[in-house]
This record gives sequence, C-alpha cells and structure tokens, in this order.
Amino acid sequence: MRRYQPPADRARAGVRVLVIDNYDSFTFNLVQLLLELGAGVDVHRNDAIAVDAVLADRPSHLLLSPGPGRPEDSGVCQDLCLAVLDPARCPEPLPTLGVCLGHQTLCAVHGATVGRAGRIMHGKRSPILHGGSRLYAGVPSPFEVVRYHSLIVDERMLPPQLIADARTPDGELMGVHHRD
Repeated sequence: MRRYQPPADRARAGVRVLVIDNYDSFTFNLVQLLLELGAGVDVHRNDAIAVDAVLADRPSHLLLSPGPGRPEDSGVCQDLCLAVLDPARCPEPLPTLGVCLGHQTLCAVHGATVGRAGRIMHGKRSPILHGGSRLYAGVPSPFEVVRYHSLIVDERMLPPQLIADARTPDGELMGVHHRD
C-alpha cells in the first residue's frame, strides 16, 4: 500500500480516496489529480487487498483504476463492486468511480456486456458528451479525453440500475451512474 497526502494548503478534511490499482501506470496520473483536489489517497494493488480490508478501512471514496485485460482480470474489483451495494457489508454509502477497466468492471458486475470496441482507441483523443449529472458538475460538454482501450460497454445491455450519462459523438458509452 502506498499512502499520499495532498499539499497542506489544499487538504480537504475527511476526503480519503482508496484507489485499487489494476496495474496501469495511468493510475498515478489519477492519484496526482486527486491530490491536487485535496484528497488523501491510499493505493492498493488489485491482488494485494481483500474486500473486507477495504470496507474496514472506511475510505470516503473508492476509485477503480484503468488496467489491462477484461473485468474478470481486475482482482478484488468485481467483489468490491458488489460489496459496496450490500448494506450488510457496507452500511454507509461508498461513492465509487471506475475509469476504463474500472468502469467496465462496475458495469459487468451489474450484468452489462463488455465487448470489443468497433475501433481500438490507444492514445487517441475523443470528445465526450454528458447530460450534466452530478458526476460531471462543472465539466463542460463536450470535453476532450485521451482514450486507451479496445473494449467497450454495450449500452443496449445495460441493466436498469445503471443509467447511461456520457457518450462519444458516435454513441459509445463512456460513463454511467447507479440509480441509487
């Protein structure tokens, strides 16, 4: 586990993000952004922490990082996605964000289909359009991102508890939020 503290002048009391690192170097770009926003950050590899340890640690937020492979390659992430929605295991809401593989994993554990993208996007820029949900507060629509993935969540197979709220101009799903 690696623990990072934000600069003292930016620290936000009570904000500590537990990041599950799916063995991707981009994870630390996200860690840097979280630190700039004032969050304390703890980083654990996806095969070096158990679900119960994450829940016992009581972070304020959870981030599932990008990584290689498919959702079933994301170690603890699949079980963690289910555990945070189980009031018996996680009595307090734990806001969870998935990026790339993390996003695909969140969707897959709820029954969505993850498959090959029509176009592989490795290091390619792309605009993302969103509908203004809380997740995107203060973010213009469209905004530009750099994409690194060959898999995509099939929006036609989204379960009812997941709401699509960000897409590429071609209609590829880029963001969802849970109904609850």
